[in-house]
Amino acid sequence: MWSFVIRRVLIMIPMMLVVSMICFAVVELQPGDYVTQFLSNPDITKEQIETIRLEYGLDKGPVERYGLWIGGIVSRGDFGWSFASRRPVWDLIAERMGWTIVIALLAIVFQWLLAIPLGVYSATHPRSVGDYALTGGAFLGLSVPDFFLAILIMFALVSMGSTSVGGLFSSAYVSAPWSLAKLWDLIKHLWVPVVVIGAAGVASLLRVMRGNFLDASSAPYVEALRARGLKDSAVRGHVLKNAINPMISIAGMQLPEVFSGTITASIVIGLPTIGPFFYEALLNSDQYLVMAFLMFIAFITQVGSLLADLALAVLDPRIRMS
Repeated sequence: MWSFVIRRVLIMIPMMLVVSMICFAVVELQPGDYVTQFLSNPDITKEQIETIRLEYGLDKGPVERYGLWIGGIVSRGDFGWSFASRRPVWDLIAERMGWTIVIALLAIVFQWLLAIPLGVYSATHPRSVGDYALTGGAFLGLSVPDFFLAILIMFALVSMGSTSVGGLFSSAYVSAPWSLAKLWDLIKHLWVPVVVIGAAGVASLLRVMRGNFLDASSAPYVEALRARGLKDSAVRGHVLKNAINPMISIAGMQLPEVFSGTITASIVIGLPTIGPFFYEALLNSDQYLVMAFLMFIAFITQVGSLLADLALAVLDPRIRMS
């Protein structure tokens, strides 16, 4: 097991190097840079613009800038400088990483807690009213954008008399020290982004769980278990164990999907996550902040894949033995 983990971690190193090259190349392909936005400002002279380019190192060639950037990451953990915020990129990401992780993990838990039982119910009651209702709801959940769902929920809350529907805290608790009252205020706000970000995942996983359960139910071992006199509940337990394995593989890809899904939802709801920073960085051509975010998503993808493989090996001895 440990040799497998070490091999996968070592493979991540060249993979992240390739990803860094791709991220840098993609950002370089966009027209202009951070200083380009000042060209239309009549109050800034060309000499001042050139001074800004020299200050941020934008006068250097792409190869040299990439070498300095990747060298800073490897040697000092320095992901570059945010031009717009005039602060180190890692400081900006670290400030909002906590809430980003909390909301993303809660969204994944929300998806699994709903998708698994609903998928099992749909599979064990095929062509019933409940099955058709869940299927229709799943397709509706996949087709509704998360930002539109956020707007609908916020509109419903305002219509019901709520005066604070954005962010994670009411205005009275934003700067207040932690207390039970502030924790309860957080809980009252936190369910909105969790539902918005997790809704599409619930719809997708529900359909996958239904298909997996139906496939596992038609396997020959199910008839053998019934022939031995096992109760339906016991047989369904064995079926569920085999049907959930493919779900674990999908879970590895949920991490980057949920993290990237917080971007639009964070903007609409006003969440203190890295989503709004990434959006603003794109608008401002804040290239180092954009590249750091893209590399973070790539890293989360590889970590999620590794965790999914380890979870499968722990739960299924056949995979562990092979």
